[in-house]
Amino acid sequence: MFFESYKSMLYSDTMVPDIFITEYMPSMDSDFVKIYMYCLFLSKHNKKTSTEEVCKKLEIDIHKVKSAFTFLESIGVIDRTNDGIVMSDLKEKEINKLYRLKTTSTPEEAALSSERNKKRNRIITAINNSFFQGVMSPSWYTDLDAWFDKYKFEEDVMYALFQHCYDHKGLSKNYIMKVADNWHNKNIQNSFDLDKYFIEYQKIKDIRSSIVKKLKLGRNLTEYEDEYVEKWVVDYKYTIEVIDLSLKKTTAKTNPNFKYVHAILTDWYERGLRTRDEVIAHEKSKKQNTPKAQVKSQAIPQKDNFEQRKHDDDYYNSFFNNVAGEK
Repeated sequence: MFFESYKSMLYSDTMVPDIFITEYMPSMDSDFVKIYMYCLFLSKHNKKTSTEEVCKKLEIDIHKVKSAFTFLESIGVIDRTNDGIVMSDLKEKEINKLYRLKTTSTPEEAALSSERNKKRNRIITAINNSFFQGVMSPSWYTDLDAWFDKYKFEEDVMYALFQHCYDHKGLSKNYIMKVADNWHNKNIQNSFDLDKYFIEYQKIKDIRSSIVKKLKLGRNLTEYEDEYVEKWVVDYKYTIEVIDLSLKKTTAKTNPNFKYVHAILTDWYERGLRTRDEVIAHEKSKKQNTPKAQVKSQAIPQKDNFEQRKHDDDYYNSFFNNVAGEK
């Protein structure tokens, strides 16, 4: 017997996996989403088509369609074969990622792991409810588990990581990992470490804004300029009062830059100068110890830089003899 569906295309539906909506769609180009949806529709009805026909149907440039197929294949939602395109089973892919081969452990290790997992599960649930409206994609669970192991963050630090990223640039995984790497490099593990870091971060932020204002840059600092400021504040422990003294020295420069300011501050730091008063005293002493002749020579570089000619009486008498001869 052969059974036929009573539904025509008019009454049929194309199912889109929730995994695609939560995991892949947010970072995709809108045209790529259209092409993926159309591919789902074609695969459900076993339709044959060509790249050119897809372009005409969706009114998308052929180069973009080709780019879309390449991208969709790279993220694993489609597979291209010699005969055509195969739509990947996204649910099965996620199950395979979630499955892990378990090994045996001692009762003590099992108890410790169980207690640790309880704390992790509570914070992961809080992250899910606070930042994903309770519909966090399954891949986030495996990523969070991996980040706990990699960065050694305590649970409240992991929650603070998501809060910080959510407040600044959003919950892109690349951005979250970039911030996490930065925190890890600064040896942040618990809330005490994080509080100390945020105090320094706020200090750097305030000094950065002050520098931009004093130099009238009219722009944000570059990544490399930020590194200089962080070194002055964190490593050298300099306040804006000391940094301001170095900035004033740039007024004599045609094109002042942060490398020049850094050289001044590094010199002060290596001399053991830590406060504004110490720097002022050092600069005053340096001026007093500079010889006046050297200062005068620097101020008037053209003076006394030639040898005075000397002439005897015969030289001057020759002028009168020449004049008498002409008459």
